[in-house]
Order: sequence, then C-alpha cells, then structure tokens
Amino acid sequence: MNTLSTKHLLGIEPLTPEDIKLIFEVADNFKDVINRPIKKVPTLRDITIANLFFENSTRTKLSFELAEKRLSADVVNFSAASSSVKKGETLIDTVNNILAMKVDMVVMRHPSPGAAMFLSKEVDSVIINAGDGTHEHPTQALLDAYSLRERIGSLKGRKILIVGDILHSRVALSNIFTYQKLGAQVTVCGPKSLIPKHIESLNVKVETNFIKALNWCDAVNMLRIQNERMSESYFPSTREYVQQFGLNKEILDSLNKEIIVMHPGPINRGVEITSEVADSDQAIILDQVENGVAIRMSVMYLLASKLR
Repeated sequence: MNTLSTKHLLGIEPLTPEDIKLIFEVADNFKDVINRPIKKVPTLRDITIANLFFENSTRTKLSFELAEKRLSADVVNFSAASSSVKKGETLIDTVNNILAMKVDMVVMRHPSPGAAMFLSKEVDSVIINAGDGTHEHPTQALLDAYSLRERIGSLKGRKILIVGDILHSRVALSNIFTYQKLGAQVTVCGPKSLIPKHIESLNVKVETNFIKALNWCDAVNMLRIQNERMSESYFPSTREYVQQFGLNKEILDSLNKEIIVMHPGPINRGVEITSEVADSDQAIILDQVENGVAIRMSVMYLLASKLR
C-alpha cells in the first residue's frame, strides 16, 4: 500500500503533491462507502482517537467524529470549556493525561499557532492538526481542493481566488499551499489591512479590485471576517466591507464566465456572500461539507498505517 511521507498531518507545507493525490484517491473510495446503505468499515477497529478541541468548532468536530465512527475507531472527545484547562492545566499535562489512557491518535484544534507541531515533538501518538490559531487548517484545504477537483477536474493551471480576512485565516494559508502543490495559480483579495505584509513571498498575487479579481478566476473561496481574533478595527464598518468585497448574485451574473463559489463556513450570510449566492448552483459549499468526512477518513486511514 502507498503511504504518506509524513507521520503526522501538522500542515500542508510538509506534504508532497504525491501525498495530496494519494489522500484524494483514498477519499474517492471512502466517498463510495459513505454513500452506501451500510456506511461503516472496520478499518480502524481497536485504534483509539482523542479529539482535543481547545477552540469552538461545529463542522470540523462533527466531521472528524463522523469519520472516526465510520472507520470503527474508539473515540474520546475532549472540550476545553468543560475540562481542567479552565483550572489552569497546561497543554502538555492535558495531553500526557490523555496519553496515559493509551490513545493512538490525537486530533487537535488549538488557538496557538504551532500547538500541533509542539505536541508532535512531545508525544508518540499520531497528531492531526484540526486548526492551530491563525497558522494552518490542513484538512479544510484538502477538502476544498478535493471538492473543486470533483467539479472542474485537474487544478493544474487553474486560477483560484481567496477573498476576505487573509491575515487571520488559517484556511487561507493551507489553501495557498494546497492549490500551488496541485499546480494552480493563487490570488488573494481583500482590504489592504487584512492582507499579510509579505504574502507575495509565497508566490501569490495580491489584487484589491474585487470585480477584476473575480473576472480573472475560475473559482473563488470566500472567507469570513474573523472578529474573534481582532483586538482592533481593520476596516471602517461591516457595511463598507460588504460594498467592496461582498459577493451577491448581481455581481456573479455580471462576470465574463461562470465561476465556482466556495466557503469554509461558518457563513455570515449577507456579509461575505448573500444567501442567493450560497444556495446557487455555482456554490459547492454543501459538497465541501460532505467531502470533509471522506477526506478526514482518508487522512486517518493513511496515518493509522504508521502505527502498525
């Protein structure tokens, strides 16, 4: 069996294009599994997976849990809000306590960039990063690219636009790495205050004219404004942001070609995209959610082979 070149999934940056293609191939098989009447396979029986979520999550947490259960793994759920973290316990103590319970794999979301990398150096378990602060969110980027490939075929030479709060978004960084490894061109667009200073060093173009950027691209990933990560105001008002960077049906219909619309969720309807756009045929937002389960099953299956 083909295996991944890494023991953990800490981010997209360490993966090779071959790793990504392998994850997609295995996900194709799991997609067939989750669409049949009996959706469970015994692949990860006797493997224990701990979901450690130190930050709120709906889709990612549910998607990982569902993927684990579809693979017949034993699942332990941990939420920081109802744990000893509230009493001052450190990350490493929390994890050591969980590992003392003999956990094989850890899926972790944490507000600090680099938390997953830190953990991978301290413990023997396989680590999957479910989002570390403003750094990376690898499984989201994989499912985005997988969903796009499903709709338009190979991403080689395709033009992908990422719009919104690039500065605070872990999805943006993982998306950039993934699309580039698959041969696509990437442009980012948003208020100048929300574009990281040296982003061009990642071989990414910056465009502040939203309509011009939309006419350039084959697909657009609309990101939400991450107010919870902002200690100050980065633009005058939400209303002004919507006027400059909000995607509505009128704009979509006025473009010189039909483009694919993506969103990692949660959507602020009426801010980055209107309900009309989110629910249109050009949007693949629900495909992204469905494919998230198959991609996460694929990642856990491939990484579990490192345990044997």
